[in-house]
Amino acid sequence: MPTFDQGIPMKHKPTQMVPRGLVMGMFALMLGSLALVSYAQITGQEKIGVLYQAPIEMERSIVLSGDRNGAYSVLDLDGTVIAASSDDLAGFIGIVGLVVKRERFTQGVPNDAPVRVARRVDGHIAIIDDTTDMTIDLVGYGADNVAAFANLLN
Repeated sequence: MPTFDQGIPMKHKPTQMVPRGLVMGMFALMLGSLALVSYAQITGQEKIGVLYQAPIEMERSIVLSGDRNGAYSVLDLDGTVIAASSDDLAGFIGIVGLVVKRERFTQGVPNDAPVRVARRVDGHIAIIDDTTDMTIDLVGYGADNVAAFANLLN
């Protein structure tokens, strides 16, 4: 049996980093998951984990204007500044601005088009970019982050 330098016997070979049973278990889990997903796709099972997009109750068109550092301003369509990422608890505006800017760059569309902030009938807030067909449903981003955009509808 192999030993350490101190003469303590080892329970596995020095070249065996992960026990064989664990590796086999991981592959079994992976194949089982693949089989379940394949079955669901082939049989046309309903996708229950997909977020339901309720109808829009209220919306406002805004323009996100900012720089690469994430300092963004929210402008009304007439150019009036209505919020900024530097405002108290509004830093998430800069993050969403960068996401929208990156998606527009990727698709090769102009960065100055407005986006829509929408409140759905179920109370969820969404950012909708019609130029890229991207929708960001603000679910699970934290109350302060959602409030940064929900306040734009008030």
